[in-house]
Amino acid sequence: MFLEKIKSAESGVMLYGITPPKANTQPERVAEIAQKTVERLASLDIDALVVYDVQDESARTTEERPFPFITALDPLTFASAHLGTLSIPKIIYRPAGKFSPDELSDWLEELHEHRLYPVFVGVPAPDFPVKTSLPEAYEIWSKHKDTSVIGAVTIPERHNLLNDEDVRILDKMSCGVSYFISQCVFNLDYAKQVIEDLTLRCNRQQVSPPTIIFTLTACGSVKTLHFMEWLGIHVPEDLKEELKVSEDILEKSVRLCLDIASALTTLCMERSIPFGFNIESVAIRKAEIEASIELATGIGQMLRDKGVRKSTTDRKVLNVKQFE
Repeated sequence: MFLEKIKSAESGVMLYGITPPKANTQPERVAEIAQKTVERLASLDIDALVVYDVQDESARTTEERPFPFITALDPLTFASAHLGTLSIPKIIYRPAGKFSPDELSDWLEELHEHRLYPVFVGVPAPDFPVKTSLPEAYEIWSKHKDTSVIGAVTIPERHNLLNDEDVRILDKMSCGVSYFISQCVFNLDYAKQVIEDLTLRCNRQQVSPPTIIFTLTACGSVKTLHFMEWLGIHVPEDLKEELKVSEDILEKSVRLCLDIASALTTLCMERSIPFGFNIESVAIRKAEIEASIELATGIGQMLRDKGVRKSTTDRKVLNVKQFE
């Protein structure tokens, strides 16, 4: 259903995002992690699973990285070799600029063979040598446009700084991008401004807006909060203080994310912007993983209550009735 929902610009898309195990993980442990992931997500009402490509972004900033960088397994390999029993579609991130056109073309063919969907992202640092530009990467992908969809990333913090995220979005739409997954949202005002400016630009140019999928994540510790800021995620001072002084920072962050999701749902419905949410779960602590499941369940229920989402079970029943 993910492909159809994106192509038809249907709101209420629900994604769940993970990172692959570390590259030095023993094969039996990788299989164990994959099995637990499949079991955890099998009953969760989501449209697709996002598997991130973990990049070392240390060159992007002079600040010390709060957690050491450890290379992860290739997301395509992990998804295709270990998550095949999970029947939902998978979305694979890829920094297109790190690969030559031929390498990227081969990767897309393998992706298409496994019925996976790509999201192209930028290189880890501004001075990183680019082998394939994003427009070139989109052109290479275009041969699959009839049977696939391609996504891109949108960053509300960048819009606050440069005030051009709406322009970037429409430029990528002209290259075939039909949906955008945001960086983690903790600053509601930044995300709202992207939607407001995108609405104005789409109306002015008389084009249909793309689907915007907002990423939300639970935060389980002050150190994790610091790491998110290191990654470039802006957390307003008052919200940051709320998290730091709360008796249970994890529970507090889940409630804050639910509030953000509700506010963005209302705004997108008012502005007729197709939208959805991506619940990111990249921590290894059991409590944080469980909080991500709670967050995904809560947002899914909120979307159903507002009438913008049918559960996967409801959709299966509808599909069966079509053939009765």
